Amino acid sequence: MLEEILTNKNVIESINNNLDELLILIPELKFMIGFDHKHPHHHLDVWNHTLYALSLSENNFEIRLALLLHDIGKPFCYKEGDVRHYNGHALKSYEMSKKILDRFNYPDKFKEEVCYLIKKHDTPIAQEEIIDNYDLCVKRYKIQVCDTFAHNPEKLEKRVKYLKKVKNIIKTNH
Repeated sequence: MLEEILTNKNVIESINNNLDELLILIPELKFMIGFDHKHPHHHLDVWNHTLYALSLSENNFEIRLALLLHDIGKPFCYKEGDVRHYNGHALKSYEMSKKILDRFNYPDKFKEEVCYLIKKHDTPIAQEEIIDNYDLCVKRYKIQVCDTFAHNPEKLEKRVKYLKKVKNIIKTNH
């Protein structure tokens, strides 16, 4: 059921039409819905940021599942202030996702890769990593592209510059 929802051609419509079922499969998602980022780099709440990132993704279950879960830990690891900070959110999302994916009967390698993509979604990709694990780094890059363009359009300059650099490294090492 989860794969059907996430690999639908119109993933956002599919999620919205199956939200009740999705929340039964992954009840942890409900904490993302309406959770305000309160951060200038975000113009959407956590759930809508996630949906927007998903809307930008290619139709690949592994990538879309990682995008669905990449910020699931944010409501559980923020520091309040004038601006909220989410230090460690990738690790918290990874820990939660590991438990979530253990509930499903996916192969271990698949679960490990999805969890890796979640844990590293916000970490710069080094050239050595691309050389050592090209395919997984390409997926990670694709997730970073979707995540970046789901951020506040006024705050993208630094992230876009980084993505161009990584894209060139990927091309060089292919």
